Amino acid sequence: MNQPMNREQKRLLQRRGALGADGAPAPQEARQRAAKGPAQPKTSPLQFVREVRSELGKVAWPTRSETLNYSLVVFLALALLISGIFGLDYVSAKGAFFLFK
Repeated sequence: MNQPMNREQKRLLQRRGALGADGAPAPQEARQRAAKGPAQPKTSPLQFVREVRSELGKVAWPTRSETLNYSLVVFLALALLISGIFGLDYVSAKGAFFLFK
């Protein structure tokens, strides 16, 4: 059963090389070339570390007080959730013991 393609599927197949610009199936060798992808030179480990350090320099790191505030909010939320789950478990256990004496 041949289903119609939407624009996104057509564009994706054209980018992969499975379809030509006119929407017709591409020749087999074009599909194989597209499946391999563009050849990129390998990055040396030293260059990789330099790029990582450069990207980490662009990160907006939180201040010490922001980190403490965020941690406090997380711990308070955890305490509330734990106490809520404990309360529900306790009430359901008491209810089960009451019903099945």
